[in-house]
Parts: sequence; structure tokens; C-alpha cells
Amino acid sequence: MTPEFVVEFAKQAITLTIYLSMPMLGLGLIAGLIVSVFQAVTQIQEMTLTFVPKIIAVFLGLLFAAPWMLEQLTSFTVHVFESIPMYIR
Repeated sequence: MTPEFVVEFAKQAITLTIYLSMPMLGLGLIAGLIVSVFQAVTQIQEMTLTFVPKIIAVFLGLLFAAPWMLEQLTSFTVHVFESIPMYIR
């Protein structure tokens, strides 16, 4: 195993992690912005009001994106396991 291989493997793993987390982070960001605008307009400054919509948005996003996320993770894992013979050379 060369240092280049390790760096490339780590890059692929980090890229996949970012790729899988982006939909949930995006939904949380959008929900947070909507709640912030609502709080600014109505001048309601309740701290717990920001968490519940974000949690619900992320949960619903995860509910719909879970099959796709599982497919991506499974594909990456299968690729890693199938490539093990090449790694030990």
C-alpha cells in the first residue's frame, strides 16, 4: 500500500461522507432560514422554536433519502471489498 493509495482512499471516503450528508444539511439550513425569517417578522425569540422544524425536516429528508444513501454506502463498501486483492499487492 502506497501513501498515494491511502490518500486516494481517504479522499473517496470523505467525498462520499460529504455527498451523503449534503441533503440533510441542506434541509436543515432551509428549515433554519425559514424559521429565522419567521422569528424576525413576528419578533418571537423562542429558542426551542428553531430546533423542532429542523429536526422534522431532517427526519423527513432522511426518510425519503435513506434508500439512496444506503445504495451509495453499499456500493462503496462492495467496491472496497472487491478491491482488497489489489490492495495487498
